[in-house]
Amino acid sequence: MEKSTVPQNIPFFSDPFRFILLDHNQRYPHWQMEDIYKMIHQAALGSEHAVKNIPAVQNWMERELAIMGEGPEEPLLDPIRPDRSILRIHLRPYVGMHGDPRALVEAFISTANRFKGSIDDLENFWATARQMAVERKLPVKPTEMDSLFDKAKKEGFPAHEHSSIFEKLYRPAYRVVAAEFVASLHLLN
Repeated sequence: MEKSTVPQNIPFFSDPFRFILLDHNQRYPHWQMEDIYKMIHQAALGSEHAVKNIPAVQNWMERELAIMGEGPEEPLLDPIRPDRSILRIHLRPYVGMHGDPRALVEAFISTANRFKGSIDDLENFWATARQMAVERKLPVKPTEMDSLFDKAKKEGFPAHEHSSIFEKLYRPAYRVVAAEFVASLHLLN
């Protein structure tokens, strides 16, 4: 097997991404490597891809709102990037405070079409997660992380679904939105 191409010499003691990972690890202790990759992918690259089919995104939101049901307690706004420029907006608290689903769809679409992420960020965030796995602060094995990362890199870092364990235990329901579009949701009114 080839040696991992993830940078190994980043000073981790001052890396603010560690705190995001620790927070998620506390809330989702049974998350899997795929879930860590998904969060890192979203933190580094934003929404998974540009949105061209707006009616499909609206239908996806309506479907998800209809079937999401109960889930764990989650924050409304969940920054997943150290500079707080990308957040997950969890649907259950959003709906609970009477947030407008159409406004959230628009913010999601704007994020998908305008946010330009960075592969360098993805690699650096992954390096932080890998170091935390070495330290046994995340429930994954560094060698398995290397395999997933190397495969993802060869494939151009595609988006990934949550693991079936994460889906079953935590019933994720959120949208990835750039902070610059959060004001359009009128959450603080």
